[in-house]
Amino acid sequence: MSPSLAVLSERQPPGCALSYTTAGKHTASRWRGPAVAFRAPGGSAAQKEKLPLCKEGCKSLPSCGERGRGRQKEKQPRSSSLLGRRLSRGSRLPQDCGRRAQLPRTRAGRSRGPRAGGLSVNAQKELGSMSSAKFYRIPEGKGPYTVGCTDLMTDHTIQGSFFRLYYPSQNGTSSEETKWIPRKEYYRGLSDFLNVYRILGETVFQYYVGSVTCPAKWNAAFKPGEKYPLIIFSHGLGAFRTIYSAICIEMASQGFIVAAVEHRDKSSSATYYCKENPVSEAREEATENPEEEWIFYRKLNQGEQEFPLRHQQLQQRTEECIKALDLILDINSGKHVVNVLSLNFDWTLLKGSIDSDRIAVMGHSFGAATAIEALSKEARFKCGIALDAWMLPLDDEVYTRVRQPLLFINSEKFQWASNVLKIKKLYSTGTERKMITIKGSVHQSFPDFTFLAGTIVGKIFKLKGEIDPNIAIDISNKASLAFLQQHLGLEKGFDQWDALLDGEGHNVIPGTNIDLPSTQPESLE
Repeated sequence: MSPSLAVLSERQPPGCALSYTTAGKHTASRWRGPAVAFRAPGGSAAQKEKLPLCKEGCKSLPSCGERGRGRQKEKQPRSSSLLGRRLSRGSRLPQDCGRRAQLPRTRAGRSRGPRAGGLSVNAQKELGSMSSAKFYRIPEGKGPYTVGCTDLMTDHTIQGSFFRLYYPSQNGTSSEETKWIPRKEYYRGLSDFLNVYRILGETVFQYYVGSVTCPAKWNAAFKPGEKYPLIIFSHGLGAFRTIYSAICIEMASQGFIVAAVEHRDKSSSATYYCKENPVSEAREEATENPEEEWIFYRKLNQGEQEFPLRHQQLQQRTEECIKALDLILDINSGKHVVNVLSLNFDWTLLKGSIDSDRIAVMGHSFGAATAIEALSKEARFKCGIALDAWMLPLDDEVYTRVRQPLLFINSEKFQWASNVLKIKKLYSTGTERKMITIKGSVHQSFPDFTFLAGTIVGKIFKLKGEIDPNIAIDISNKASLAFLQQHLGLEKGFDQWDALLDGEGHNVIPGTNIDLPSTQPESLE
């Protein structure tokens, strides 16, 4: 029986350290991904077991559990990830300090992983006896359009575009649902991101989510005959193009075309491009099965400052979003596009189907910062939506350059004062800004993982907040649609949810739930 996996999550971005207390001492290091808790097979009376820390390189790191003592109690996470969140206050996990932490050994000499101790009987059953893929699903779109899905990769270099397209599709042209995580290499990337041995992580991910599909028909024929608005979507740190399918599918079901970009700046857990095959001299034709070049997540080096790396990545991410926009508009104008992936999808059906005057950019966490940067550089984006924005990668110049309307949708548990103050700096241009907070939500209320964890496990490991994840994503999607209708000039009936934009509703807070200082400090760092 495969070990059980629970991804630990809370408001802490990956730059905030997690630690375990070992022999009464705090040992810490920055760790850029979620923790994983395993329940060893056959362990009916599981007990909590502390993961030992690497003895080399940790002590010199500044991010101890005692950090900030004597200062204001506000927590200031340094970065945001798809998954990595705090297990408990003051509880920290090790970074890969040049070697991986060794698991404890039994008397028989066999290594064993930390068990899911301290859980209720129901939680242990949920962890150890079933795959979430068998019991939980990513929600379907609620709009009138059937949703199709395909991938597009151009060029044989890292400079090419790569994105997943969600779109209104023709009924009956495909019966195949889209695989959620399409390649085992993504399991390896997530394992690296989680500081888990690849062979173990790949086994566990394959067991739990290997059969998960998202409710979009793979390579279904595009539905022409209308002019659809376009959304470019940017993923968070440690994610990739497939992880926000619930949001993208809902937008497509409501009549949008959505391009979810997979970033190649080493901020995703994994991505790849296909190298150009050499031409065989004998046959004078390209060989089959192009060679793939995989790119995995780049961790901060010990002592490395985070802003320079993230700001550099931000520039590449922004370029990739704009490049995806250019490519889609080329397809819209009838230009022939060669898909390196050789999928059975007719791109010519998109000709004349995209409304080039109605284009928005959207993203989560690091992707939200990417959306803001893209707005500052590309006027064709008419408005933007920032989901639980992480503002660290942005420089000071961006705040006066964003002239388009912006909607901020925050979770209740992720934001902190200095980050919200940076968001507030964008209000200075006088352009419309809206901010709402979803009660009971966490940073992981936006990616798909929240739908694939059981209720008990999801709450214990902060993949779910106090609010039902379907309600949380429904609020986020409806507020987004209302905002898009206002600023793209749509006539879709999305104005029925306008009240959400003012924070009106049982599960919505206007603005932020964070207490802010009465005067903004000169420096937010």
